[in-house]
Amino acid sequence: MGERIRLWLDLIRWDRPAGWLLLLWPTLSALWVAADGFPGWHLVAVFTLGTVLMRSAGCCVNDVADREYDRHVKRTAQRPVTSGRVSVREALAVGAVLALVAFALVLTTNTAAILWSFAALAIAMLYPYAKRFVSMPQAVLGIAFSFGIPMAFAAAQSRVPLLAWVLLLGNLFWVLAYDTEYAMVDRDDDLRIGIKTSAITLGRADVPVVMACYGAFLAIWLLALAPRELGAPFYIGIVAAVAQALWHWQLIRERTRDGCFKAFRLNHWVGFAVFAGIAAGYAVK
Repeated sequence: MGERIRLWLDLIRWDRPAGWLLLLWPTLSALWVAADGFPGWHLVAVFTLGTVLMRSAGCCVNDVADREYDRHVKRTAQRPVTSGRVSVREALAVGAVLALVAFALVLTTNTAAILWSFAALAIAMLYPYAKRFVSMPQAVLGIAFSFGIPMAFAAAQSRVPLLAWVLLLGNLFWVLAYDTEYAMVDRDDDLRIGIKTSAITLGRADVPVVMACYGAFLAIWLLALAPRELGAPFYIGIVAAVAQALWHWQLIRERTRDGCFKAFRLNHWVGFAVFAGIAAGYAVK
């Protein structure tokens, strides 16, 4: 049994928390904004645990959907499903259990959040198959990875106002930035096996577009939240995020695999900087 658990932990990328941190920080940021300050430990726990669970469930579905492609990519060839150590049925069962536990957490909130959770699940399940048909599947991922934002507003306010969708739009640009960096790592392999990605679609425009997406993300969040008057902490957080984005430009401008992968792996600190600025801004407001 111990070996099965180790395989399941590998399946859900337990040793690589960057994935769920990329989801967590914008979700918690939206939760603080929706609650106009600290939202209470119940909602913090629900959205933190729910984020980890749903990202883990998404990994299960993604690995099943991509198993025939992943075997041709050195970085992914040894994933549990691709290598045959975990069966398709077992992976889907693990994913289903994780999703059900996440849904049980949502049931402790309110009707609005429960209803929106079905849309969130549908989008999360759609993404793994988007790369077969959409030239910019990162945009689909952007919606999936941003859906914690309207969910947070629904849980805190029992509604999803325009501000939530504006913040989702901004976050979509951030996902496009970091997932294009991720796609740049595998561009040669993806071209060979016929996968569609933003890195392939953009070609030599990849680096400028990534930087433009960083700029759009931070500009939209800055303008959308400026009326909240969160003071110096918020602006310090935005400046810290800008500084990191400029550092990432240094990492990706030569388009090396190591540089692009490092930029992707460290992106959660961009989200943390924005969240820390928002939380600190409300704390001193």
